[in-house]
Amino acid sequence: MKITLFTTNNIRHDYFVNTLSKIADELFVVQENKKSLKENLNSKIMKDYFEEVNKAQLKFFGDLKVKNYSKNVKLLAIPFGELNNCSLQYLSNYLKSDVYIVFGSSYIKGELVDYLINKKTFNIHMGVSPYYRGTDCNFWALYDGNPHLVGATIHMLSKGLDSGSILYHAMSNIKTSPYEYTMSTVKSAFRSLTERIKDESLFKIKPIKQDKSKEIRYSKKDDFNQEVVKNYNKKKIDLNIMPDSNFYLKDPFYLDE
Repeated sequence: MKITLFTTNNIRHDYFVNTLSKIADELFVVQENKKSLKENLNSKIMKDYFEEVNKAQLKFFGDLKVKNYSKNVKLLAIPFGELNNCSLQYLSNYLKSDVYIVFGSSYIKGELVDYLINKKTFNIHMGVSPYYRGTDCNFWALYDGNPHLVGATIHMLSKGLDSGSILYHAMSNIKTSPYEYTMSTVKSAFRSLTERIKDESLFKIKPIKQDKSKEIRYSKKDDFNQEVVKNYNKKKIDLNIMPDSNFYLKDPFYLDE
């Protein structure tokens, strides 16, 4: 089986590359390289927040680098945000797979998104759609007092942001801290998707359209700032709170370890 992954270069993304390489005959990775967050943090509040995020990331994913991967991984590294400037011809060696996955890349547009939609590409959205869409969704779910809506959505890639038909949700029972809880849902997405590709059950799931009337928050990058994090730090977050309403999760997968 040949798999193509569009992703970026953080620790958790490298871990996913390594995981997929174990089930693929050939894995083609188009990796957008982001600058370190440390270069963009100018306040103690933000530095402390992302230090906790990174601790959780290291706990679940270690510090693996792509250069250590097996020979079945073919890697194309490009600057973050340049993906849509790459022609299909330029990417042609990476567009001959059986399975296509998007996780953490920049917003894909133009001829590439048309090609990937036609190939029935799977997208991992870190947030529980249709309730939370946009960026930093699991942060906002906790901020809003909705820990039961911290998770990931595996859905079909579409032209709209996080709006494709849903295959299933990936959740976690690991609730040792807000940081580890949110990061463990990333691992839940990786594990479930890898297992379901390997046993081919993923291809038998019938996707359902998103009910946009259930949207709670559509967050943008600029919404996440120092004042918001400061308020977040003051909150007493009960990770085991039960929802008052009947929130719907599609065929949820729960990570227990």
